[in-house]
Amino acid sequence: MTEHLDDFARVDLDRERRTGDPEVVYGAGKTPAQVVAILRALHERHPDRAVLATRLGEDARQAVAEQLPEADLDPVARTAVLGPLPEPSGSVLVVGAGTSDAPVVREALVTARVHGARAGTVLDVGVAGLHRLLAVREELDAADCLVVVAGMEGALPSVVAGLVGVPLVAVPTSVGYGASFEGLAALLAMLNSCAPGVVVVNIDNGYGAAVHAARVARAAHR
Repeated sequence: MTEHLDDFARVDLDRERRTGDPEVVYGAGKTPAQVVAILRALHERHPDRAVLATRLGEDARQAVAEQLPEADLDPVARTAVLGPLPEPSGSVLVVGAGTSDAPVVREALVTARVHGARAGTVLDVGVAGLHRLLAVREELDAADCLVVVAGMEGALPSVVAGLVGVPLVAVPTSVGYGASFEGLAALLAMLNSCAPGVVVVNIDNGYGAAVHAARVARAAHR
């Protein structure tokens, strides 16, 4: 089931029934008016649960704030959430290597909550100071699924996976100096992790990682 919005979108209104999660608006490349129109259409279809828009520029966030004032905007995550969050089931912990990874960490946090998991963060525990990570080991072990976000050399997911046996999604970020190649170095390091059980999403894809993590967390409590 789809809804045609002028000549720019065919909104998938049936995705929640098929997959358990409604369609999400990817804001990059869309005009502010298009973002608002798609968010509104999804909210009208799913008034009882939150719908999400990601990767919103400042102009799109301003348009949402003006035309959909009930939406919850996060300028760091670059997201908008319209409608009530679902009752949470299961827990996701988003682990951030450094402060520079905050936009991806926040995107993952917001996404996990929209997709029905309790979600929290552990921040600034990168491998340059391993004592910081060891100090939160109990928090890591208590989660149903981890999203581990890191740039530079991308070592943090391997270290975390060597400490705990919790399902783990690794997210490389485009943070780093020239030889990081805008996240490619971190992506390849995570794909080549020697720690078992590490799965990897694309560079800066906090959204995709969090959808997977939320589904794992929800399934753990069925």
